Amino acid sequence: MRYIQRPEGGRSRQRDSILQRSPLLFGYLVALGAIGAFATGLMLYGLRSIIFSVFLAMFATVGLDPLIRWFQRRGMGRAWAIVTVILIVVAVLVGIILVVVPLVVQQISFLATAIPKEIASLRAEGWFDAVNAGSNGVAGQVVTWIGQQAQSPKTWATVGNGLVGFGLSVLNAAATGFFIAILTIYFIASYDSTKQAAYRLVRRSHRSAFQGYTERILENFGKYLSGMVILAFCNAVYSLILLLATGVPGAFLIALVAFFITLIPLIGTVLTTILMTVLAFIHSPVSGIVVLVLMLAYMQVEAYILTPRVMGKAVQVPGSVVLISALAGSTLFGLPGALVAIPISAGIILIIREVVMPRKDLG
Repeated sequence: MRYIQRPEGGRSRQRDSILQRSPLLFGYLVALGAIGAFATGLMLYGLRSIIFSVFLAMFATVGLDPLIRWFQRRGMGRAWAIVTVILIVVAVLVGIILVVVPLVVQQISFLATAIPKEIASLRAEGWFDAVNAGSNGVAGQVVTWIGQQAQSPKTWATVGNGLVGFGLSVLNAAATGFFIAILTIYFIASYDSTKQAAYRLVRRSHRSAFQGYTERILENFGKYLSGMVILAFCNAVYSLILLLATGVPGAFLIALVAFFITLIPLIGTVLTTILMTVLAFIHSPVSGIVVLVLMLAYMQVEAYILTPRVMGKAVQVPGSVVLISALAGSTLFGLPGALVAIPISAGIILIIREVVMPRKDLG
């Protein structure tokens, strides 16, 4: 029996047949694919605010899952724990609308008039002239710039927009925040069913391993996010008490800004310390020194006592990765981008440690 041997180059000629037979058709298909990719990119860019809001809601849901588990460990059923967390989210949302927003507006209007007065009284003191002369006029220029920024409406509009992101107007920012809160409630209610549906998309032979890794990653995500929120809340409360005790104007607004900035680990507390110290020095030199010393003491307590206890077994992110992630995220989406980029980096590090490195060791 004879076997007919096929030419070795048959498959390559068959693969290249479209390009060889009809270069025009091949070019048309390539151009059509490029146009489709460009249109998809424009569509995603137009939906960027909605997509990012969905991601923020997803991260908030993962961050609230440890709270649900905490209620479960206290003897509460899963359903009642979810209902309790949803009620807490609703209560926080109502509190922000009824209490925080009017207070922030009041504080902004108060600071817009109080800071120029503080700067005027600071210039009237004799020691400031000596400091200004010793710095070749730099101190006076800095104080003048702060006063101009405090009176500029663009500054307060930027602050209001930066708390939510994307440089939107205050009204759009409030609507985005409300949309994220409502979406978070829906995600919390369907969290378990959504995970199980996603697991079923994976091949059955790999489903068990995939589910195990995903649960560990989500658990570390939740611990990381909830831990950062707790640390930021402690920092904001401490800052509020310290500013009220030293008589610095706009204490509530400064503490609220400190809460969002402190969500950025490693550098958040340093940035809030600088901000609070500068504003306290404008109020009075004694207040500035007191705020600086007590904030430096709090930074030590946070680093060596609060962070190890609050973060627990959550995955630790190297400092260099934190800085790079925060810079990249803030460049793309502002403060919310920095907050989201760091947990994503933590998840990537966890995948490398738990999946990639063990496979490399076995190979």
